[in-house]
Amino acid sequence: MKILIFYASYGGGHLNAAKSINDCIINNYHNSDIELIDCMKYINKTIEKVTTSAYNEMAKKAPWAWGRIYADSQKGPLAHLSSRSNKIMAIKLLKLLREKNPDLIISTHPFGSQMCSYLKRKGKISAKIATIMTDFAPHDQWLVGNDFTDYYFVAHEAMKEYLISKNIPKEKVYATGIPISSRFTEKHNKENILKEFNLSPEKQTILFFGGGEYGLGKTKTIKIFENLVQFDGNMQVIAIAGKNPEMKENFENVVKKYNKSEAVKILSYTNKVPELMSISNLVVTKPGGLTTSESLASHLPMVIINPIPGQEKENAEFLESKGIAVWIRNSNESKIVFDLLLSNKEKLKNMKKNTNILAKPFSTDEICKILLG
Repeated sequence: MKILIFYASYGGGHLNAAKSINDCIINNYHNSDIELIDCMKYINKTIEKVTTSAYNEMAKKAPWAWGRIYADSQKGPLAHLSSRSNKIMAIKLLKLLREKNPDLIISTHPFGSQMCSYLKRKGKISAKIATIMTDFAPHDQWLVGNDFTDYYFVAHEAMKEYLISKNIPKEKVYATGIPISSRFTEKHNKENILKEFNLSPEKQTILFFGGGEYGLGKTKTIKIFENLVQFDGNMQVIAIAGKNPEMKENFENVVKKYNKSEAVKILSYTNKVPELMSISNLVVTKPGGLTTSESLASHLPMVIINPIPGQEKENAEFLESKGIAVWIRNSNESKIVFDLLLSNKEKLKNMKKNTNILAKPFSTDEICKILLG
């Protein structure tokens, strides 16, 4: 079977979800010929570069503007423009689809789904189309062309119900969860991981994600980190700065200021997130769809910081409503939140228990099984 997986580089979640599916198929379905393709980059490298840079800059410097675009793209002129431009770009994509002649197209970004469903409606392609929605709240751009989409994979049952309410047949919709790496289902040797990072098994461990490459909400992030570091309790912090040397330096300055080098480990980019989540009691993070899914699979209560208006804000509201997360809306609240969670084991225990409602650690396997049997 020939399979194409389409993603687009607007945030890392779409690519990581696509990679998880790609790896699962390569490892388990040996009769499949599979390719992973950035559909926007294929269509036009210049447009892809400009639009991804615009997204990253907007998310970093004017998140309110991205929130407005996100909301407006559900309906009205902007939604029409988005759909129209995707139809034009679909003509370029057709060249690739004719060359590759896939039996199945899997898309982790709405642009890929829209373009392929348009081509299918026009009778230009006949492949099955599977859309994987990579957030915890629905957005109607994912549903454009749904008559010609064969599968929808969503994060939870409430999203499935939403799609059904939009007249999408229930047999097309599967509440599998967002695909994550199989490493989150492995049994990790916690004792070895604690030793590797020079951490104490006697202390609560907090995993703190600093916003990665773009340092989103930098000033607020550092203030929240400072309030966490000052907490005078039996805890240790693993702070991940990602590909952001400036954030790492800021973290180091805070640690130095409060003389907390014994209690705080600062890391740049790391590929050991599954292992670090396995030894943690709490994660402080932005609520991107993938990080959220990984935290849930690791049964980690969440403290949410700096959600981008739009999909991340909707994710934050949803997770808070389920008793899984506490959303710090301004940095001054963080002292109160950390005191509440780190001094109250019962509260953390209940939040951890609530992760069972949404945790889908085997989401990737389930999606592949449905698609490839």
